[in-house]
Amino acid sequence: MSDGSDHNGPRTRVLIADDQEMVRTGFRLILGTQPDLEVIGEAADGAQCVELARRMRPDVCLVDIRMPRLDGLEVTRALAGPGVTDPIRVVVVTTFDQDDYAYTALRNGACGFLLKDAGSTLLIEAVRSAARGDALISPAVTVRLLKHLAGQQPQTALPHPLSERELDVARLVAVGRTNQEVCGELYVSLGTVKTHLANIKDKLGVRNRVEIAAWAWENGLVRDRQTPPT
Repeated sequence: MSDGSDHNGPRTRVLIADDQEMVRTGFRLILGTQPDLEVIGEAADGAQCVELARRMRPDVCLVDIRMPRLDGLEVTRALAGPGVTDPIRVVVVTTFDQDDYAYTALRNGACGFLLKDAGSTLLIEAVRSAARGDALISPAVTVRLLKHLAGQQPQTALPHPLSERELDVARLVAVGRTNQEVCGELYVSLGTVKTHLANIKDKLGVRNRVEIAAWAWENGLVRDRQTPPT
């Protein structure tokens, strides 16, 4: 399961915030199996999460949506939102069927979404992606959230600075394609995809894949037929 088995560098430091002790324990055990990941703290409520995160400066925070004192949306905004001078990378953990407002975390600076029952592989991938400064786009979660977000916005495409090829890449990112899948669909190299992504982020002034996806949905550039593979 691990692709960090030969890891010799500094470990990614993770803070887990969830009001359920069993969830925290499960996440800690899963992440603890990976030599490149280290759980440095746990928080049982949102206010404690913010305090610990600011004091301990983890590389990644795993944050539940529903917590006492401060919910995950407020925690995300406090740690990663607009105006935060030294943001911390936050991955939001949600039970989507109950938390239909979770898309708000995207606007508050979250760099990924994860279902609590998504499994250990996806949990590890989400943490590693966040640590790299990238973001996990989970078709099971993020596309549905972004569709909800798009439903709140005008569906008329606005003027933008992207080239046609960059638009193609942005649309595929918005429906959950990985870099390798974008390569296959557009018949380009991985290096070319990474260059397009860097150019898109620079032109749009966004930080990661989630924000690229949000921009595409908000501007009506994604069609429902572009659904991710199941």
